[in-house]
Amino acid sequence: MALYSGSVIIGFLALAYAAVPLYRALCQRTGYGGNPITDSEKFTPDKMIPVDRKKRIRVAFSSEVSTIMPWRFKPQQREVHVLPGETALAFYKAKNVSDRDIVGMATYSVIPEKAAPYFSKIQCFCFEEQMLRAGEEVDMPVFFFIDPDFTKDPLTANIDDIILHYTFFKAKYDDDGVLTPVEDAPN
Repeated sequence: MALYSGSVIIGFLALAYAAVPLYRALCQRTGYGGNPITDSEKFTPDKMIPVDRKKRIRVAFSSEVSTIMPWRFKPQQREVHVLPGETALAFYKAKNVSDRDIVGMATYSVIPEKAAPYFSKIQCFCFEEQMLRAGEEVDMPVFFFIDPDFTKDPLTANIDDIILHYTFFKAKYDDDGVLTPVEDAPN
């Protein structure tokens, strides 16, 4: 009985630790939860041919930074207008306004959620460590396209505006050397 109980407890602990990476991987592959698809297998040449559509889609950019992170982070353009299948390049600017080096990590989402499965990022700075030296300022590119299947989905028929939102968090290493984003809490 003790071995059975112990193995069940160890199994649930393993599932708890695996839940976040598995959920992130699921969201990035399927677009679930407003996450754009980052699966490079979906970036086939036939998906990057602009669709003949009367109206372009407005992609607006927004950003925020955790309250404990002394960075300025904002999009360099407010919006772009694209056709499904057309690639677009946008830039965000980040500046470390503190007097020490800081490692940050960005998360993102797409609004409305119905558009997320069709929003494909080719290149992005999200979910990667970004170390800025004291006073350093950098441009961060986002290269993306909207899958042409967007025009065939009845759930996206009335969507003409999409928002790509990024949030930067201060990254912190735990005692085992694992990087984790730090939420708005004291150090």
